[in-house]
Amino acid sequence: MRIYCLLLFLLFGLKNTIAFESDFIVSQDGKGDYTTVQAALNAVPLNASQRYIIYIKKGIYNEKLYFEKSNIVLIGENRDSTQIVYAELRSNWRASHPDDYGSAVVNIKNDVSDLTFISLTIHNNYGGIYGNNDHQFAIRGGQGVTRIIIDNCNIIADGGDTVSLWNTEDGMYYHSNCYFEGYVDYVCPRGYCFIEESKFFGRNLTASIWHDGSGREDHRFVIKNSRFDGVKNFPLGRFHRDAQFFLIGCTFSDNMADKDIFFAPSNPPRVLKWGESRHYFYNCHGDSVDYVWHGNNLNDAKEKVLPEEITPEWTFKDLWDPKTVLRSIKIN
Repeated sequence: MRIYCLLLFLLFGLKNTIAFESDFIVSQDGKGDYTTVQAALNAVPLNASQRYIIYIKKGIYNEKLYFEKSNIVLIGENRDSTQIVYAELRSNWRASHPDDYGSAVVNIKNDVSDLTFISLTIHNNYGGIYGNNDHQFAIRGGQGVTRIIIDNCNIIADGGDTVSLWNTEDGMYYHSNCYFEGYVDYVCPRGYCFIEESKFFGRNLTASIWHDGSGREDHRFVIKNSRFDGVKNFPLGRFHRDAQFFLIGCTFSDNMADKDIFFAPSNPPRVLKWGESRHYFYNCHGDSVDYVWHGNNLNDAKEKVLPEEITPEWTFKDLWDPKTVLRSIKIN
């Protein structure tokens, strides 16, 4: 029998109450169904026809999570005090493993889909412990991983590649009301991604955002009504493969470098099928200065679209409506 829950949380200063039905409760005090998140994940039946909701009580869960089943929702009791924390460096993992599965805090197996994360902190703290800020994933998923929602969460890594959802073929990812932090390319989707009402903090001088849109010409990375900050002279973004960025209604702190989103050549050099200049801005402003390169240029996009038409439905080609998914989880 599902358990009816009420959840209070702070969302950018606004208090919200959501109601939902949970299948399992995780609590470190032993008063739930499980004391670890992974135990609850393991309890979800294989090939379940229904969505399973796991409610996680406050606490610091020092766990590495493996998602090998689809249609799972994790909901934390409190965004800041329900924390999933683990220290892992990608290069350490790969020294004795054939691929990246297991190198993150949240590991999503190939072909797993329809996962939702609500009101949680996910933190790879390897760099803070060991002083190495190389690539260290907070969340990673590869080919076949699609329809991933992150809502009202803090996603942090003390190194690069914080959020790495890497389905080059048809990945679709929606993130809202989140805080992202990391080093080089710390939000780096492949495929289709839409982020709104979120905050970004970059701790490096290479790039904050990155996109791989090489699978299809209409792949796009949309960031709307969001805020960018970071260390002094942090650059906004870069790409190594075909990419397409849309930044709509975003603001930039004075710490941002005067540097457009740029193509970073590789060795051997890659040939871009659709060009280097597919990064589009509308109504984006710095706190004190507006640089020429983030001026309005939406009309330059091949697919003509008005700012108000840039929605999740447009981004995902009407193949997925993540807001309806979220409403179906939050009963009231």
